Amino acid sequence: MILDIYKDSLEYSAKDWKTLVILGIFALFHFLLIPVFLITGYNYRVINTAVHGIINGRDPLPGFDDIIEMFIDGVKVVIVQIAYLIVPAVIFLIFAVLATQLTGALSAAVILIGCLITFVVGIAACLMAQIGICHMAYNDGAFSKAFEIAEIKGVIDEITWSRCIATYLGLIIITVVIAFVVTALIGLIFTVFGISGFALGADAAGGIFLLGAFVNSAIAMFLVGPYLSIFNARSIGLLYTMQI
Repeated sequence: MILDIYKDSLEYSAKDWKTLVILGIFALFHFLLIPVFLITGYNYRVINTAVHGIINGRDPLPGFDDIIEMFIDGVKVVIVQIAYLIVPAVIFLIFAVLATQLTGALSAAVILIGCLITFVVGIAACLMAQIGICHMAYNDGAFSKAFEIAEIKGVIDEITWSRCIATYLGLIIITVVIAFVVTALIGLIFTVFGISGFALGADAAGGIFLLGAFVNSAIAMFLVGPYLSIFNARSIGLLYTMQI
């Protein structure tokens, strides 16, 4: 079932390269902050489509209509994510403060214990946040549903925590592998051209290496990055449907 989610999401994310380019343009202007919320809002639309769909269905990629609504959805998602991460952050700060009151091995032990507890709580918080966002989408965007802890925990319990964690680990691995392979291939191609360019002179070789770096950055921003963000959003949404 998890492999089916990955397969569906990998194919779904490649349905329209124009969508990837538009998201890439948003990412290009991320320093203005507003585009960040638009990207997050679009990914929320992907999740919304997934939680109301089925694995290996024929769901289309969402459109970019009603930008204001997309922006508001993005803000809501960011608020949910921040809210859930407050708990592990507070736990870490408490242990950090306690450690400053101690010295030597005892201080180090407190920090270590704090890091371990923060890590475990952080994983739970991340899962709760992502499933909470899916729960919000499934309930017609009702913001309060993202914080219905009992209902969200019930969803995760039904899917099973082990399956959720395994799915997220798989997403991380797939994301890293795809990003690495694409970057490495482009880098290798331009390295070969760059080495060959030495025959034409150091300036030509340097220009080829710079062009390779530019092409790598452009592909990462306008194609690979948006593709992976949609892939992750789709996978999260489909994971939620496993309990319905």
